[in-house]
Amino acid sequence: GFGGQGVLFAGQLLAYTALEEGRHVTWIPSYGPEMRGGTANCTVVVSDEPIGSPVCMHPSIAVVFNNPSLEKYEPLVKAGGLLVINQSLMVTPPTRADLTVLLIPATEVAAEMGQVRVANMILFGALLARQPIVAPQTVLAVLQDKLGARKAHLHAINRAALERGLSLGQAQPVE
Repeated sequence: GFGGQGVLFAGQLLAYTALEEGRHVTWIPSYGPEMRGGTANCTVVVSDEPIGSPVCMHPSIAVVFNNPSLEKYEPLVKAGGLLVINQSLMVTPPTRADLTVLLIPATEVAAEMGQVRVANMILFGALLARQPIVAPQTVLAVLQDKLGARKAHLHAINRAALERGLSLGQAQPVE
């Protein structure tokens, strides 16, 4: 996605949650020079076994927050993998027929909820609905801890966004 969409936060939340559940994890962030508006992505590897390399050339899952990310990462996902797309910012549809595709209008739903910045949590919830890498209850506990007292006021909207994403992911027809 682009900076400010919460891509790195969502990836970090997945990593911390997997650690909390006793899994092996790597998290590698990458972002452009601009704080907001530049490119942002991260690679998260979650495993029950020790991880030999944090580099992942062909992930089994990609969550794309915008169209440039769709164009860049769709070709890299392993055949049979999962592609979760923020449909609100999609310009061109995905082209591969060998992937499970979830189209989630995350930005639109987040705006309806009154906080466009929780689109990341909506996409995270949709991902967990189709690929339960970690338990949503653990995500919420880690989220509360990660937000801390200074950002405690954001817990309720993030929780609601995660729950909305879970329901959208379960209800969304798979393409």
